[in-house]
Amino acid sequence: MAGEISLITRRAWEQTLHQLALSDEEACHLELSAITFVDVAGVSVLAVAAQSLPEGRRIVLEEAPAALRRVLGMFWPDLPSVEVVTA
Repeated sequence: MAGEISLITRRAWEQTLHQLALSDEEACHLELSAITFVDVAGVSVLAVAAQSLPEGRRIVLEEAPAALRRVLGMFWPDLPSVEVVTA
């Protein structure tokens, strides 16, 4: 992922997360170090997608921007299907 996650790119973000949800992988990895901006609605789409995953599956966010981590922590502090990994 690269660039912004905002109103302009939300449809592509939703489609990406939908494709992740369809995969059979136990852990779906998203490398987010090139994300320059993410709005609250974009984080909300991520949280909803993660909540819809079957039990035991998760989304692993690698190098997620600080804003995304803060919003997740504020609104979804105990979301077991999202794992944030930082270097």
